[in-house]
Amino acid sequence: FLPNYRVFHPGFDHLFNSYYEQTEAGYWPRPERGLLSRPSVEEVYDYRQHVDEAMRRLFDECSDLDWPLAAERLRIGLNHEQQHQELLITDIKFNFAYNPLYPAYRSELPTNAIAEPDTLGYVAFDGGIVDIGASGQGFGYDNEYPRHRALLQPYRLADRLVTNDEYLAFIDDGAYRNPALWLSDGWSHIQTDHWQAPLYWHLIDNAWHEMTLAGLRPLNPAEPVCHVSYFEADAFARWAGQRLPTEVEWEQAAAGYPVDGNFVDAERFHPAPAASSANDSVPRQLFGDCWEWTASAYLPYPGYRPAPGALGEYNGKFMSGQMVLRGGSCATSRDHARASYRNFFHPHERWQFKGIRLAQDDRA
Repeated sequence: FLPNYRVFHPGFDHLFNSYYEQTEAGYWPRPERGLLSRPSVEEVYDYRQHVDEAMRRLFDECSDLDWPLAAERLRIGLNHEQQHQELLITDIKFNFAYNPLYPAYRSELPTNAIAEPDTLGYVAFDGGIVDIGASGQGFGYDNEYPRHRALLQPYRLADRLVTNDEYLAFIDDGAYRNPALWLSDGWSHIQTDHWQAPLYWHLIDNAWHEMTLAGLRPLNPAEPVCHVSYFEADAFARWAGQRLPTEVEWEQAAAGYPVDGNFVDAERFHPAPAASSANDSVPRQLFGDCWEWTASAYLPYPGYRPAPGALGEYNGKFMSGQMVLRGGSCATSRDHARASYRNFFHPHERWQFKGIRLAQDDRA
């Protein structure tokens, strides 16, 4: 798109390639990326300035014929950068949590008042044939397409996320010692990884604490439980006599509400207790706070076709062995979230802000 573009460094295509196979440079093995000590921060800033200058030239010089495709790729790149901004926050927390001094990313972060959570309720939704997927209005990744129809039975969705207090009852009931509650792979992780509580929870002097980006803090019972795996979310739902929602149920429920919640824009960097509501027919915390595990495997929608070339690797090749999450988190940008957004992770992974919303069949 930009004639005579000068590459900043010939090795950076290889160094900064996340996972694309259809490039000449290849990519660095993920387990070894933490060992890379160069380029320096100063060089990265120089690289950024180089790219910014090239982008300004692109805006001025790109032909009308080339601009539609250039704009489409730029839009994907900007949304991809937002994903990495979220990953930077969660990776910082993960790294700090391994330090026995429990350092704070920002010591002045607001603290949610210690409070008792309100009673969990359920909101009923009708079944029927519903439209699912991105509508084409605004940006959407290829895994949100094509928009299609799905059949739903009537269901009920919890009106807020599961709290730390509710999850503590699960722990105190011996759930991590009860194989009857767990999927086989989940029970294997309990045995091999010695799970006894969510990631970042610490029992100190017989009181639970949680590592946050403001350092170690006493556990707030009213906050949403987060940093749990799919296996833990599934086991909790089974213990509670409920289930996780499917991604179709979640999207149908969320589609009628504005994208509002506790996002990274608020700079809290931590989930907040559900706000009280006088309307018990409206689910809370659908967006922000924690990504919500669903019962749906990450699979292509009917009629899905990946984009040609390397961009086709962005989502499609990961549609195996992963589960769908919805809603965004306290580390997600507000303008990055939408009802049709499909996040996905392996079922054992816990370092992202991942929480639990319960669902149940509506047998009325």
